[in-house]
Amino acid sequence: MTNVLLVEDSRISRMAIESGIVASDRYRLVASIENAANAEIACLRGKVDLVLMDVCTAEDESGLTAAEKIKRHHPEIKVIIMTSMPEYSFITKAKASGCDSFWYKEYGDEDLLDVCDRTMRGESVWPSSTPPMILGETDSRTLTDRELEVLRELAQGKKYEEISQDLGVTVNTVKYHVKNLLIKTGYRNAIQLVVDAVNKSLILPKY
Repeated sequence: MTNVLLVEDSRISRMAIESGIVASDRYRLVASIENAANAEIACLRGKVDLVLMDVCTAEDESGLTAAEKIKRHHPEIKVIIMTSMPEYSFITKAKASGCDSFWYKEYGDEDLLDVCDRTMRGESVWPSSTPPMILGETDSRTLTDRELEVLRELAQGKKYEEISQDLGVTVNTVKYHVKNLLIKTGYRNAIQLVVDAVNKSLILPKY
């Protein structure tokens, strides 16, 4: 029997996942918490084999940060990152945090328990890409990595000079990328683009 810790602050999602675990004959729910900051403590209190970790948890605590700590101190524990957000950086950040697998709650057709089974067998299960989001006249798949980086900096309220310093490029290069973003999306200005990207959770400035 695999002992599972669930970290999920959405009541509806938590109840649905708990029901699936309880109904399973191979997984046992040992704890269900809302705040990722308490995840490592929960692992220490009882034997945990698998953590199902939401990215955005209660009190704005990051599941990615908590997952990195768990994998660093308890590498034998498997961690599956879960999210309903299409934030473009989450897959890359989850891999960098040492997570074993990744599951989108509302995109794709993967069943969570199937992902759990494969992960516990030693497989790493990852989406092939971030879910595409429509931005004006295009979708997020047409944006380059650098354009997405510039868009994130804009969403954080930074000026062109600050963006150039953060990314190690000239101000003119930043302006060039912003111009291309506006051409692709058809927006009249960067403010409209940023608002749409944030509203659709392609960019989550805090993450």
